[in-house]
Order: sequence, then structure tokens, then C-alpha cells
Amino acid sequence: MRVALAQTDCRLGDVAGNLTSAERLIKEAAAQGAGLVVFPELSLTGYALGQLADDISLWPDDARLAELSRHGPDVVIGLLEDGRIRRHNSALYLSNGELVHNHRKLYLPNYLIWEERKHASPGQHVRAFDTRFARMATLICNDAWQPMLPWLAAQDGAEILIVPTNSAAKLTGGSFDPAEYWHDLLTFTARMQQCWVIFVNRVGDEAGVRFWGGSRVVDPWGSVVAMAPTWEEALSVVEIDPLAVRRRRREIPLLADARLGLLRRELDRLINESGTD
Repeated sequence: MRVALAQTDCRLGDVAGNLTSAERLIKEAAAQGAGLVVFPELSLTGYALGQLADDISLWPDDARLAELSRHGPDVVIGLLEDGRIRRHNSALYLSNGELVHNHRKLYLPNYLIWEERKHASPGQHVRAFDTRFARMATLICNDAWQPMLPWLAAQDGAEILIVPTNSAAKLTGGSFDPAEYWHDLLTFTARMQQCWVIFVNRVGDEAGVRFWGGSRVVDPWGSVVAMAPTWEEALSVVEIDPLAVRRRRREIPLLADARLGLLRRELDRLINESGTD
């Protein structure tokens, strides 16, 4: 299976222009034999939604989105989804003109410069889904920082974890380095969930924030098998073997003894004690 990492710099608010750029890259990836093209978070709309006067959200069944997956490869594309009353930061998985899966970002950051809760509502589900290549799951950016979500996706059978992202360069004078943290996080996730991790980050400057790129693929042993450059746009095509997941999970069956009943009991206790959901 060949996967294309479409590390792009989208234009804020220019949905038509971003669709055109996405279509061009999908055709280029198809010419290189890619079966799946993954774009960053909010790649059709841009991230700084508070800078826009108009609503640029899209219906998931917009014909222009379906058309993106009619050039050969399946496509994962990020957008602000029109959910009627609410808007969602969503990533769609499209195949042969059909919507296979819609993941709505579950954990919306609302600190420092990030104000996602002002512009989007959180999703309510994490689900693995079947594709023509393997069983997959999508987590958008900050979702991947919640330890239970990759584990839940793996327990639901996900063999490939797709992580579209808008990660900015260092924002404060402190020691927090997003690129270093992402490296450690992705390595840990791939090793402990014994799955492929496809991380696609954007590049470019937007509303005073600079995005660093560094998209990559991590194998089920936690090794980075391919990495895009930092700071610049790139289309990186990578060969992966979905069957390696089953071999790894058979070697060391970390996921087999989940004890879901135990977890349910302890979660119920914590919910009752804290009064939150």
C-alpha cells in the first residue's frame, strides 16, 4: 500500500483555491502509485477561523469533496464541517466518490492562541472503520494527545492511525518543543498500540503562527520509516505493509488482554465521584 503525505500550506478562507490545490496533489500522488492521500487538519479552510467574517463551512456530502476521490487514491481531507446548528473540525475519509468515514475532532484546545471552542463543537465518537486497504481510525491533532483515544481505536481493530494536524512552532519562551513532543508521542503510540501511524502536519504562516511540517510515517515497532521536510510543502509517497500490524500484535500481544469490564467499572466509579462525563 502506498500512502502520500500531502504536507501543504493552505490559504485561509480560500476553499475553492484549496480544493484546486488538493486536486492537483491527488493527481500527482496517483501518478506515483499512491492508494491513499492524507492532508493536514483544516486543509480546505485554514486554521485561524476567527479572522474570517464569512462562514466557510462545508457539507460532508458536498459534490466537490466526493470528486477529490475520483482520481484513483482514497483521500483524507480536513475542513470546517457544517453541522447545521453546530460546526465541527472534521476529517473525511473519501473513496471512489463516497464518504467512508467522518471524524469530528473530540478535544478542542482553548488556551494560549488556540480558540477552537469558539468556532467548533467537539465530536462525540471515536470509531475504527474498514477501507479497501485495512481497518483505520482518524484522530485530529489534539485528539492524539489523549492517551485513551489511540488505545480505544486499536481496541476497535484499527491497524492504521491517521493523524491530520496543525502543529505550530514554539509559541512561548519555555522549554516546550512541539516537534520533539510529537516525535515522542507518535513513537509511543505506534509501539504501544502496535499500529502504523500516519502524521500529516501543515506548513506556512497564518495569523502570526508558523507551522513546521515534519509529517511522517511510524511503523508498528515505533520506527520512523519516512519523514517530510520541515517548513516547506512536500508530497511524500511511502510504501507500508498493513499486515505488519498483525505480525507485531502476534509477536507481543499487548492489546489482547484489555479487561474492558474492569475499565468500565473504574470509569463508572470515577464519573460518579467527580460528577463529570
